[in-house]
Amino acid sequence: MTPEKSDDIMNMLREKYAAAARKAHRGAILQPGAIGDCILALPLAAFMKESLGLGGMDLIGHMDYISILSGRTCIDGVRSIDSLELHRLFRRAGEFDLGDADPLITAFSDYSWIASFMGAAGGDFEQNLIFTANCSHSAEVVTIDAEPPADCREWLPVRLIRQFVERCEMPVEMPDVDSKVSLIKAAAADRRRGGQLLEGLGVGSTARVAVIHPGSGGPRKCWHVDNFLSVAAGLAEQGFEILFVLGPAEQDRFGEVQIGRITAAAACLRDAPLADVLAVLSGAAVFVGNDSGVSHLAAGLGVPTVVLFGPTDPAVYAPTGPSVAVVHDRGLDFAGKADIGVQRQVLNTVLKTAV
Repeated sequence: MTPEKSDDIMNMLREKYAAAARKAHRGAILQPGAIGDCILALPLAAFMKESLGLGGMDLIGHMDYISILSGRTCIDGVRSIDSLELHRLFRRAGEFDLGDADPLITAFSDYSWIASFMGAAGGDFEQNLIFTANCSHSAEVVTIDAEPPADCREWLPVRLIRQFVERCEMPVEMPDVDSKVSLIKAAAADRRRGGQLLEGLGVGSTARVAVIHPGSGGPRKCWHVDNFLSVAAGLAEQGFEILFVLGPAEQDRFGEVQIGRITAAAACLRDAPLADVLAVLSGAAVFVGNDSGVSHLAAGLGVPTVVLFGPTDPAVYAPTGPSVAVVHDRGLDFAGKADIGVQRQVLNTVLKTAV
């Protein structure tokens, strides 16, 4: 064998071993929140993956919310938070113990870095998680405060990354966080599924579908439903086909009378799994919604998105996406009654934003 050939083989082996080492060097984010919380954490996941040279990033959370993120985002794998005995980690640090081959040790044995949105920095949960992760290998744990203080006006993805940079005790620099990137990529199968769903609902004969989600996790964040009905009527007059999306929260909150008004006004996708919501969004010309997880999903997919903010601050909670417009209604009756003036503002914003 010539020296040159031997060098080529050695270089190939080094690259192979380096790739295997990177793959084994994984990180995880422990996020028990809803879909909006998980999407807001995606820039942190991407930063960890790049700045720490991680071979993969897992998201541990509620599968109803996170299953759609694997393969469509920077997240490489998802795991169910309900399958882990995390309640044990809330015990007082001095009373916490682990047995041989404990499932908690196994649960965190793959991760060299863990960012946790559970517990408090320096608290019992963090101390017990550090102990657990280090039972099998050397691992770093950083606790992130998910809820910003009342006087905070820093955009949440920036704040999450800043906390990690300040607490990780590694020489990583605070990056410039781009608010205009698409965090989520729909697959061809998603678009096909979306077309099938729209066809089944009698929508999609034109290329201009406006998806409207009038709900949110908190009632006070929901713009009055009459406002959304008015915007839907205005968009229909402009040639848009309208699809309302109603999840479990809206099914419970609105009641059959309000739901009847919505379904009489336009087609409606009701109580669908999040993967189906993603599918119909992937073909939308525009999305309109409150400060909600579905709005973050639409924006992250790159759909032109108009978000209604009332009591929450868009400076903190605005979605990430290449085409996001915010309407902030500071009126006291944001959720309580219709407002014709704001309806016109929203309609004009939607018409300017839509593709």
